[in-house]
Amino acid sequence: MNQTEPFSLKDCALIAIATGRKAITLSELRDHLREVSADSIYHHFWSGLLGARFEEREFNNDFASWCRHHLREPVLAEQLSVIDPVELRDMEELRRELLDIIEMRLDGSESVHWLRASRPFEFLRSQLVIFDTGKRLTKPAELAAVLPESATGTIFYHFIDARRRLADGSDDFRFWLAGFGEDYAELGQRLAAIDPFFSSLSQVRDEMARICRQCQEESL
Repeated sequence: MNQTEPFSLKDCALIAIATGRKAITLSELRDHLREVSADSIYHHFWSGLLGARFEEREFNNDFASWCRHHLREPVLAEQLSVIDPVELRDMEELRRELLDIIEMRLDGSESVHWLRASRPFEFLRSQLVIFDTGKRLTKPAELAAVLPESATGTIFYHFIDARRRLADGSDDFRFWLAGFGEDYAELGQRLAAIDPFFSSLSQVRDEMARICRQCQEESL
């Protein structure tokens, strides 16, 4: 994208697909994590943001939640819950982080090898379904007005999922803004400082809109 191309706003939904892999012990979880697709790890960290829920998540990823509620390993659950995928380079680095923490727990306790969960962990993966909203942005100043009205799926697709698609790990908004040169470098930097993992998508959307308005006011 560059300054001559409009920004095409998309919306999206995630469809969960079973992989057939299940774990009932921590050792089995580790073994599957070594081989499961990166798409499955992505699903268990990010899909909860896009899924409908009526209360705040107790844990920020499915692995931590399973360890706490079904394996009854609260300390391990806490260790897994603080992993922030935004700070890691890619899904393979995230896989290694998960495995390192789980291996450390297994090495530190003989009994945990035989501990059986009350419910198996089912590995899923996601299929992203993309919709064109029909909205087009021709200049960055339009972001402040459009973002507050955007669906959370739009934020997920352009601000989160884009990080898997773009080689530099950026997002669609920053990539588009870069096409306008240094005039919007500050806006891009402020958007980059938002960590979407420990917030809801609506909170991320509101923060993005606030930053866009603020930068717009400062440029007047």
